[in-house]
Amino acid sequence: MWHRIVITVHSGQGGVLYRRLWGGTVVDRVYGEGIHIIFPFNTMYIYNCRVQQVPHHFSVLTSNGLTVDIDISIRYYPEYDLLGVLHQKLGPDYVNTVVIPEIESVFRKIVGKRDAEGLYTTEKAFIETSLNQAVARLARKFIIIDDVIIKRIKLPDAVDKTIQYKLEQKHLADTYKYILQKEQEEIKRKQLEAIGLKELSKALDANVLQWMAIQATLELSKSSNSKIIVIGATKSGLPILGSIPFDNEVEIIKDPQIERIEDMATNNMSSLTKTINAQSLESNDKND
Repeated sequence: MWHRIVITVHSGQGGVLYRRLWGGTVVDRVYGEGIHIIFPFNTMYIYNCRVQQVPHHFSVLTSNGLTVDIDISIRYYPEYDLLGVLHQKLGPDYVNTVVIPEIESVFRKIVGKRDAEGLYTTEKAFIETSLNQAVARLARKFIIIDDVIIKRIKLPDAVDKTIQYKLEQKHLADTYKYILQKEQEEIKRKQLEAIGLKELSKALDANVLQWMAIQATLELSKSSNSKIIVIGATKSGLPILGSIPFDNEVEIIKDPQIERIEDMATNNMSSLTKTINAQSLESNDKND
């Protein structure tokens, strides 16, 4: 008798009182957490108001008659302030009475309008729109749907392998298209590079090459590292850099500035040669 008089509502719960003699279900009050004392001929129904999850498995027929197995998980909770109305209209087993059938009905409509392959490419927005409609209908029944999770969609094995093979071939074809486009771009790049090299070869005449040789000689003379210089036998007297033919067969522009630089480089080379020879003679005398 004591447990019918003293009722404890635990954390995360809400109580709905049913008065046997005075009006039935109390819909304008929810009994919160704590201890409540009621008459023994009344009944307190306790509801879990936390977010709950219920798994569900069902089979659906596609538009072409194939059976598809679907596993989903529904997260939900009752609207706290309307627990009395929920109890009066639906009762404690509202999950199996309303929630699961409503969500399952949505999926049956989605899958029933598509063939087996369409389930792999169904737009997410379409599914969300359909689920939102179901959520809105459940909200009018005082139930809040937090989320609907699709865990698994299982097609017949033969159909599943066929669809996967078709999708793999499609992606492979897209890969080949990408490779072809890449190779075409590489061809264009090489053509532009060839044009650039052709124009550069036209611009590199003998005068430009001699100027580059003079600059290289000046930079070489500034270096503090030990070096071996091979004096060229051409008219310019520049060191041998590669196989540039600075001889009498090439017409050279007689620019005064270039001649001064050329003379300076020739004098520097002569002084360097004399110094090296003197050091060699002195070393030989000491050895004698």
